[in-house]
Amino acid sequence: MSDLPLPQAFLEALGATVGVGHVATGAAVALLDPGWNPHNLTAGIVVSPANTQEVAAVVRLCAKFGVPLVPQAGRTGLVGGSVSRPGEIVLSLLRMNHVQTIDPTERVALVEAGCTLEALQDAAAAVHLEPGIDLAARGSATLGGMVSTNAGGVMAFRNGVMRHRVLGLEAVLPDGTVFQDLTRVVKNSAGYDLKHLFIGAEGTLGVVTRLVVKLDPLPPATATVLLGLPSIQATLDVIARALQIDAGHLRAAEALWQDFMQLNAKALGWSDAAMPLNQPIYLLLKLGGLRHDGLQASLEKLFEETLERFPSSTGIIASSERQEIDLWHLREDTDIVYRAHPQAPSYDVSVPLSKIPDYVTQVLAELTNLDPTLRPYIFGHLADGNLHIILNKTGPLGAEMAQAVERVLYRHLKFLGGSFSAEHGVGSKRISAMNDTTDVAKLHTMRLVKNLLDPQAIMNPGKLFQT
Repeated sequence: MSDLPLPQAFLEALGATVGVGHVATGAAVALLDPGWNPHNLTAGIVVSPANTQEVAAVVRLCAKFGVPLVPQAGRTGLVGGSVSRPGEIVLSLLRMNHVQTIDPTERVALVEAGCTLEALQDAAAAVHLEPGIDLAARGSATLGGMVSTNAGGVMAFRNGVMRHRVLGLEAVLPDGTVFQDLTRVVKNSAGYDLKHLFIGAEGTLGVVTRLVVKLDPLPPATATVLLGLPSIQATLDVIARALQIDAGHLRAAEALWQDFMQLNAKALGWSDAAMPLNQPIYLLLKLGGLRHDGLQASLEKLFEETLERFPSSTGIIASSERQEIDLWHLREDTDIVYRAHPQAPSYDVSVPLSKIPDYVTQVLAELTNLDPTLRPYIFGHLADGNLHIILNKTGPLGAEMAQAVERVLYRHLKFLGGSFSAEHGVGSKRISAMNDTTDVAKLHTMRLVKNLLDPQAIMNPGKLFQT
C-alpha cells in the first residue's frame, strides 16, 4: 500500500471498465455518506461496478497495478471492516442491489451482494416467504456484507446465522477469476464446500457478488410480549418455556438490561403504567404462527406462569400491530445510545447460556473496578447467548483503558466456549482480540489460506490480519 497518487493509466482503465460516471473522486466522494466509520471513504476513490463481470475486470486491474481494494456496500459495520486508506480504492457494490430470482416452490432467492436485507424480506413476503434472518439494520445492511461478517440477528437461535442460510454464492477472487457455486439445494456433498471460505472472511479472500439464500414460510400472524423480570436466570427460564409453546414458534427473544431500557424509553417517549422501568432486566418475545388469537392466548398463559414462578414480574402483551412495532423500537433503536455517547465503545460477545449470569456479574464488577462511573448498556439475543455491551462513554477510549476493558470482557471467553465476536466480525478493531483469544493453529491456517488466495495482499488489507 502506498500513499502516492494512483497511476493515471489505472484510473483511466477504471473509467473505461465501469464508466467514468461510476468512478467517484474528490468532491464526489465528499458528498457520499461514509456510514458508521468516518474513515470508510478515506481512500478517496469509489468505484461502482454494475455486475459481476465489471467487478472481475476491476479486480484484475487492481491485481495488475498492485492496488489494494476495499469492498463496501451498506457501510453499517461496527468494527472497521470497511475502512480505507490513500493508495487503495473502495469497491462499492451498491449498484448491484437486485433480487434476481425468487422461486416459491424451491423456497430460494438469488440476490446480488448489494441487495439490502429489507429488500429481500419485502420481495420474499410477496410470496409468503422470508429469509430466516433479521436484524435492526435491515434497511441498510446488505446481503454481501452480512455474508462477509457471517451476520446473525434476532432469529439465529432458531435458524442459524448467515452461514446456515446461504446455499451457494459467487465471488471474484483476488486475481479476477470468478468463483461460481450458485447451488440451489440443501443437500450437496460434492467435495469441499468452498463457499464457507468467503462467509465470515470480510472481503479478505474475494468479493462476494451474488448469493443463493434459503427461504422459509412466513407466518401469517405474530404476537409480542414485553416482560420485566428479576434476574438473568429468570429470563433464561422464560425463554426455555417459550420455546415449548405449541401454538406457534418463538421468533425472537431479546433481553434489555435496565439502563438500556430506561435510556431508550425516555428517548422514544415511551411509557406504560403496566411496565415500571425499575426491573433489572426486560425480555421481548415474539411468536409466529397461523392464528393471532392462539398466539395471544399462549403469551397470556406464559405470563401467568411467569408470575407464579417470579411474583415480582411485570408484563405487556401487544394488543395491536402498532403496539407491537412500538415495543420492538425499544430494542432496535440502538442509535439512541450513540447519540447519548458519541462513538461509544461497543462490544459483541457470545457466551454459553449457562454461563451468562456469572459472566455478566463478573464483567460489571470488574468494569466498576476499572472506573466507578462505568455503567455499560447491555442488550442482546439472549436465546443464543449474544450480548451487546456499549460503554456509557464518549469514544474512543485511550489505549490503556481500551486494553483493560477488552481484558475484562474477553479473557475468559475462550475457556467458557464463547467468542469475542458474535456477529460484528473482526475488521480492523478486533485483530488484537482475535490474536489473543484464538488457537494458534487456527490463526496459522487462516494465514496460509490468505497467502494462497491473495499473495499480493490486495483484498481488504488491514482486516483480520495486521499489515
